[in-house]
Amino acid sequence: MRNKFDEQLHFLDEQLTHMGELCETAIAKATQALKDGSAEQARIIISEDEEIDQCEKDIERMCLKLLLQQQPVAKDLRRISAALKMITDMERIGDQTADIAEIILSSKKWAATAENIQVIGTMAVEVSKMVRNSVTAYVNRDLELARDVMRADDEVDLYFDEVKDEMINFIKEEKGENGKAIFDLIMVTKYLERIGDHATNIAEWVEFSITGVHKDSAIMHES
Repeated sequence: MRNKFDEQLHFLDEQLTHMGELCETAIAKATQALKDGSAEQARIIISEDEEIDQCEKDIERMCLKLLLQQQPVAKDLRRISAALKMITDMERIGDQTADIAEIILSSKKWAATAENIQVIGTMAVEVSKMVRNSVTAYVNRDLELARDVMRADDEVDLYFDEVKDEMINFIKEEKGENGKAIFDLIMVTKYLERIGDHATNIAEWVEFSITGVHKDSAIMHES
């Protein structure tokens, strides 16, 4: 019975990894669409968000089935509970990349402005890495990697502040020209900053799954 349960937990790891990879791909595509000003690529990102939504539903069913059909010990219960929390954050990451795509579709004079803000690409790479590392930390039971993700969130916040300040200066220098495009770029970086927050949430649930203690709550389970 335990071997069967372990196989199901391993399959859960695989599905979470797949969902995380979909999120990473969405971030990369959104960043490229931003650089290119590609409406076609933006539409693809929006349509592919449905796959991330479906992953959330499939994994949720899998977790509930494990809880109902098995009798998990405390550490397994934490692991499954954490997975249920993690998929909510990953689904929201998918939503936010779709939101970035919506901004790209609605913007004009986009590429010329976006090319001037190299730090946005760096920020996107960093949040994508955070997503990947948070899921990897869960699969590998790697507490230190999870805490690395939490620390990385501070760097992402600094990137956001840097871009915001630079955009404000552009608005002053251009005296209103390209104002909408610049405001849209600020919104893009805000969505990236939120993605970093969601990756941090995932990492905090990884910590809970390993230690039984959640950083920002009174949740505590016995080993």
